[in-house]
Amino acid sequence: MTDLAVIGLGGIGSGVAYWAAKRGASVRGFEQFSFGHDRGASHDHSRIIRYSYHTPYYVELSKLAYSAWAVVEAESGEELVVRCGGLDLFPGNCAIPSVDYRASLDACGIEYEWLSAQEIRGRWPQFNIADNVSGLFQADGGLVAAARSVAAHQRLAKQHGAQLSDNARVKSVQEVVGGVEIVVGDGTIHADAVVISADAWTNTLLAQPLPLTVMREQVTYFDSATPEVFSRDSFPVWIWMDEPSFYGFPSYGEAATKVAQDCGGHVTTADDRTFDTDPGELQRVTDFTQNLFGNAVGEVTTTKTCLYTLTPDREFIVDRAPGTDNIWVVQGAAHAYKYASALGALLTECALDGDCTSTFDRSPFRIDRPAITNPPLTPSWMV
Repeated sequence: MTDLAVIGLGGIGSGVAYWAAKRGASVRGFEQFSFGHDRGASHDHSRIIRYSYHTPYYVELSKLAYSAWAVVEAESGEELVVRCGGLDLFPGNCAIPSVDYRASLDACGIEYEWLSAQEIRGRWPQFNIADNVSGLFQADGGLVAAARSVAAHQRLAKQHGAQLSDNARVKSVQEVVGGVEIVVGDGTIHADAVVISADAWTNTLLAQPLPLTVMREQVTYFDSATPEVFSRDSFPVWIWMDEPSFYGFPSYGEAATKVAQDCGGHVTTADDRTFDTDPGELQRVTDFTQNLFGNAVGEVTTTKTCLYTLTPDREFIVDRAPGTDNIWVVQGAAHAYKYASALGALLTECALDGDCTSTFDRSPFRIDRPAITNPPLTPSWMV
């Protein structure tokens, strides 16, 4: 009998394994593919981390995120969070209102700068923007080293006694008297509680499927004749706050700047997705990048794919599976990597103590909210 089983050892799952083992619990973790695989949502070099969000709730959660990553950095001895600044770009008549972001930061006491197009171009001449673009700059914005932080969580979890297995596909999860029965391969284990952090594979493990949409997305790296202008010391992470929305990074992990369209891919399944470059999506990203940066960017160096698993309202799920007491489910709605370690700590408290109300109010992430129980015909994925 183990205290806690974790199914899916990507960003959030590896965070649960780390925080639970660090607390002294006995932990078994299962990853259906090899550690560090590229089939899900937690690989590649970088993910955005930021305080800037549309509600105070997420800003407060971001405070927990920075604190949690600081603990992991201190214990691992690695730099996992790079503070290069974060810039939200709001064009005139944009689909995402800047007032929500500014009000949320104000409410939570987070300092930021509101910049004109002229001020943006003066500070970062890489941006070729029109005069009707304004920017919200927050100095603590930056990136989390994605693949490296997953590996750090896993390594530290093992050091604290967790047993983590890769190439170990879980076939079923069932609540029984005294805990949870988990069938893995040809064997069965029992745990007091389980956290399902299987992302695009979540519904294969639930008796009542959730209204999740899986999309195949891609990111593209562009070289530059002057690569120093995209270095982490010279260039922020950025988000184009309109529909369609795009986002990008300074060069990190590769000698190129990374750009992608948010929700620019097509609907698929975890098992049917392809790894081939989508030429239409590549063209949209290339056109936008060349318009935004002009001659500062050069040719495409590489394109990589990943999966988005989206809830109808793009809010997270952190709750018990319906009708269970000890089976917890987490869904990050394709913007949770920044919170991976903090959610790992919160889910540890949920699974081992029965809830996390002493640390954080998870009510917006309930599994019985209307968007999950009665999903709208048209989902809303803009954040």
